[in-house]
Amino acid sequence: MPRQNRVTPRGELIATPERGLVYANRGCLHDDLGRIRRHHNGSRWIACRLRFRGWHRSQLMAPGRFTELFFLDEATAFAAGHRPCALCRREDYNRFGEIWAELHPGRRGADAIDAQLHSERWTTGPHASQRLHEVSLDELPDGAFVLGDDGQPWLVLGDELLAWTSGGYGARTPRPAGRGRATPARTITPPSLLAVLRAGWVGAVPLLHPSAQRSA
Repeated sequence: MPRQNRVTPRGELIATPERGLVYANRGCLHDDLGRIRRHHNGSRWIACRLRFRGWHRSQLMAPGRFTELFFLDEATAFAAGHRPCALCRREDYNRFGEIWAELHPGRRGADAIDAQLHSERWTTGPHASQRLHEVSLDELPDGAFVLGDDGQPWLVLGDELLAWTSGGYGARTPRPAGRGRATPARTITPPSLLAVLRAGWVGAVPLLHPSAQRSA
C-alpha cells in the first residue's frame, strides 16, 4: 500500500505509488505506526535531491524521525512553499539566498527565509489552510501554479496551462488572454517564490517533470 507522503501543489499529503523527482521534508508528521497526524511541524520546509552522497535509509517514516516527502518536480515543491535544502543542494541554496537578498533586503539566512515563506503559504488560526494570492495571470512566470475554476492546480507554461496529476501533467488549455486588461487568477505559488521563478530559476533538481514538454 502506498504511503501518504506524496505532496500536491496545494501542500496536501496523498497516498500514490508515484514518487516524483524531488525529495523533501517539513518535520515529523507521522506517528509510530506511520500514520500522518499533522500537515507540518515547524516552518522549515525544504526540497532536496533524491540521491545525495549515497545516503540510504532502510526504513521510511521511522518512529520519531522526519517524514520523507516526495514532489513531482520543483515547480510543485515551490507551489507548496518549499525552498532548496542548504545541505544536499548547497549551491542552489546559496544562489537562492542571493536572489532572496535582492528581493528582501535585510532578511538573510534560513530563519528569515522560512519565516517569510510561512507567512505567504499558510494562514493562521484554528482552521489554517494554504494561502492563495490574487494576481494577474498575464504576469506569472513559467513554473507558477494557479488554482483553476475546477478547484484543481494548473501549471503556467508559455501560452498554456497544464493540469497537475500525481503521475505528471495531463490536460492542456490555452492561457487566457486579457485582451488589454489584466486577467485575474489565484496563485498557489507564494509571491516570494514567484519572484525567484521570474529571476530564471534553474536548480539541481528538475523544475518541471518531463510530461510538461510537448512530444515532437
